[in-house]
Amino acid sequence: MRPRTLLALLGAALLVFVGPPLLTTGDGAETGTNIPGLQIMVPNTPGGGYDITARTAGKDAEDAGLNHNIEVFNLPGAGGTVGLSRLVNERGNGKLAMLMGLGVVGAAETNHSPSTLSDTTPIARLVEEPNIVVVSKDSKYRTFEQLRADWAKKPGSVPVGGGSSPGGPDHLAPMMMARAAGIEPKDVNYVPFDGGGELLASVLGGKVAFGVSGLGEYRDQIESGELRLLAVTGPKRTAEFDAPTLKEAGLDVEFTNWRGVVAPPGLDDQERDRLIRFFRKLHGTEEWRDSLERNGWDDAFQTGERYGRFLTAQEKRADSVLKELGL
Repeated sequence: MRPRTLLALLGAALLVFVGPPLLTTGDGAETGTNIPGLQIMVPNTPGGGYDITARTAGKDAEDAGLNHNIEVFNLPGAGGTVGLSRLVNERGNGKLAMLMGLGVVGAAETNHSPSTLSDTTPIARLVEEPNIVVVSKDSKYRTFEQLRADWAKKPGSVPVGGGSSPGGPDHLAPMMMARAAGIEPKDVNYVPFDGGGELLASVLGGKVAFGVSGLGEYRDQIESGELRLLAVTGPKRTAEFDAPTLKEAGLDVEFTNWRGVVAPPGLDDQERDRLIRFFRKLHGTEEWRDSLERNGWDDAFQTGERYGRFLTAQEKRADSVLKELGL
């Protein structure tokens, strides 16, 4: 074989071995976000706010090339405390994160969970959004004022469904609404579901008079006309739907929900910082910004120790509100 031919063959062989790492693989190597085998746990059923947020984050991260093959899985039960216990038992696992929010805070309080958020490693708060009051398209209630009038007369005969256990956002919001409407919170007929996905069928089927959940969970059903939006619990109306705030509807209540990420305890600084860096990079991507706008989520990004202080304050707030409401 001629020397020139041999050199050409060797050069081609080197390209085969050297070429692929130079290509964009989407594994996060260039951004320092590569966490092989990363899993995101959702502590309730598919279709709810935690589930939608976790799967959106995973997809956006992959689309932006921050990581690849991110596994999102559901472990429902007891308002999120089954997943919380699993997370705490995964001590030192730097490849596991859990999507959670105020619902898990409240469930841990009301279920007297042996595992609490204080046992976890705070990573990042991601989003904030108002709750909404919805009824099915076949409901007799066309305005919040009509619903409020019936609810005030006979609270027990107007069941309200929520996608969280007692102490969670979908429970606290209607309890605060009831108190503002002159209804004793203990008289409210609250029907809990393990996530907005489970709640949806009962609202559509008229098994509850109205539902309280997150806007991002039911946007499609509102747009299609399957659900009627009566009110939003936040301080302002949504840009896309013509529905009053609770204050505009006569109740002095403002309420917003949030979602974030925690990791198992016992992570070393490198593992914790790698997870924080992953979500910080995600927060800066165009893909994530588009998802915020599409889902009507407000950016509430916060990381590390500052987020940890926020979680501690939320645990104290949930306990205080539940006691104040006599619940």
